[in-house]
Amino acid sequence: MPSKILHGLDGSETSFKALAEAVQLAKAFGAELHTISVEEIPHYAGTVGEVIEEQNMANQRFAEAIERAREMAQTMGVDIRTHVIIGHEVKSIVEFAKKHNFDLLVIGFMGHSALYDRVMGSTCQSLVRLAPCSVLVVK
Repeated sequence: MPSKILHGLDGSETSFKALAEAVQLAKAFGAELHTISVEEIPHYAGTVGEVIEEQNMANQRFAEAIERAREMAQTMGVDIRTHVIIGHEVKSIVEFAKKHNFDLLVIGFMGHSALYDRVMGSTCQSLVRLAPCSVLVVK
């Protein structure tokens, strides 16, 4: 039984489908529920200021998705904690899950970059392989 659930939120419909599952699990098991949204860090950030600017843009970019996630959880009577971080998607999620001792990661099968993922290998596949906890992939 999971006691601490992390959900990957990229704003895609598949991630909201996964969120619905995560909310149901959190409610059923009385688990703590968190979402994480990761804004890719620029590959060649010139200054710390550029990274801070990216963080501010990420917070704005994910604001609508986070609000929708909060409403979904609230409707089911579940509290949700949201996190927006800058970094490389897979590495950031894996490190966050380790650092905060999550025992379940819930992710959608395909996010915004579906075509790219089909050709190059997906974030989903990497997370299943590298996550420090059980992973539920929702199609």
